[in-house]
Amino acid sequence: MRRNRKGRRTAKKSKLIMPFVALIIILLSVCSGYITYHYNYVKYCDNFIYPGVTVEGVSLSEKTKEQAKDIIESNFSKQIVKKNVNINVEDKNYTLSYSKINPKYNVDDAVNNAFNYGKNSNILKKYFLLKSEKGANFKLNFSYDDKPIKELINKVQSEVNRDPVNATLQFANNNFSVVPEVSGKKLDKDKLEKETLSKIDGNVGQDSNVNAQVKTVSAKINADMLKGVDSLIATYSTNFGASSPQRANNIVLATKSINGKILMPGDIFSFNDIVGERTEARGYEPAPVIIGNKLESGLGGGICQVSTTLYNAVYKTEMASIEREHHTMPVHYVPQGMDATVDYGNIDYKFKNTLQYPVYIQSYIANSNIVFNLYSNSSSKN
Repeated sequence: MRRNRKGRRTAKKSKLIMPFVALIIILLSVCSGYITYHYNYVKYCDNFIYPGVTVEGVSLSEKTKEQAKDIIESNFSKQIVKKNVNINVEDKNYTLSYSKINPKYNVDDAVNNAFNYGKNSNILKKYFLLKSEKGANFKLNFSYDDKPIKELINKVQSEVNRDPVNATLQFANNNFSVVPEVSGKKLDKDKLEKETLSKIDGNVGQDSNVNAQVKTVSAKINADMLKGVDSLIATYSTNFGASSPQRANNIVLATKSINGKILMPGDIFSFNDIVGERTEARGYEPAPVIIGNKLESGLGGGICQVSTTLYNAVYKTEMASIEREHHTMPVHYVPQGMDATVDYGNIDYKFKNTLQYPVYIQSYIANSNIVFNLYSNSSSKN
């Protein structure tokens, strides 16, 4: 009788345990399935970029590396080449396409950073990252070749810059007329280059616009400075009729190169600077020159008669010759000791305008005569 009671209690207890065990098994199965599902989900997502991840604000969520790279190149690399650099200079615009400066982004690095975001975490942290979609934003580095920009600025400079033109005098019918000066222009190149380069960026859409600054360059000699020139203050001439054709040619070239020269008060006239080097390319020919105590053939022979004629004209004024040497042998065209020899690179003839007014030098050839006329204000006459 007791055994039956005990058996009934055991059977009853077993009936109570079985549902509980079944429930535990079910719960474990559900948990296992849940964990397995989400484990597989996390592993699956390792093949893609996590939600919330962007590059320069462009979403790459759930994209493969290849897809992400296409998206970034489509949104940036293919768009940046459509931009222009616009340089505005006065009333003209210079344009350079970004395609010319070889613009580049570090697309591969940015995509790799986006793809690797969160991948080194443990599986639990990965799961919460995926669920939270917190994500991260990665930046693109932008680079370009600045050489085309500098070349464009050099072009702008060459087209904008203009040297000023001094006022000058025209002599006709024994009267002077003043030709007014023309101001020049100068591009502020350093500032333009600095500002232009500072505006080159990787932002797509809006062009890079720069306004260049151009400075006005005043002429050294203006019209008012020349109005006081009104009188002949000195003249001198020498004859070269017995010269060879080559010597005569050299004299004509040198004389023409001096005509119309204007010396402002304080200016120094250098024969070699004004006439320049005597070369075959410039039309000079070999002719006799005095070297030491003998005559030898030299390129540009004969032009010492030009410098000598000018010296004698200057000698008649109050202006001072500050550099002069005479020949080692007498010359036939001026009194002894009144000559002025020149040799490019070695011997020069120089004088300084010590007057209070500008001096206009007129030089010309007439009937085998070298003629120098010096003009200034009437108060400068001896």
